[in-house]
Amino acid sequence: MSRIRAGSKTVIKTWARDSTITPDMVGYLFGVHNGRNFVEFYVSEDMVGHHLGEFSPTRKFVRHGGRMQKEMEQKAATAEAEKAKAATEKK
Repeated sequence: MSRIRAGSKTVIKTWARDSTITPDMVGYLFGVHNGRNFVEFYVSEDMVGHHLGEFSPTRKFVRHGGRMQKEMEQKAATAEAEKAKAATEKK
C-alpha cells in the first residue's frame, strides 16, 4: 500500500468526526462524513487541536421564515431595483 503525501489531491475519507487533528495531519485533504455525504477540506496549522467534525456541519441552515422576513426581503429587492434603475438613467 502506497502512502499519501501531504499536499496531494487524494481525499482521505473518514467517518470519525470526533478525531482530534494533530500536527502530522497538516497539509492533507480530508473528507469527513456529515451523515449524508463527505465534506472535503484541507487541514491547516490553525486547525490543530480541533475535531474533524467541526469542519463538516451536519445541519443545513436555510433561513428564518415568516411574514416579516418575506416583507424585509421584498423591500430590499425593490430598493435594489430602484438603485439599478437610477444608475442606468444617469448614463
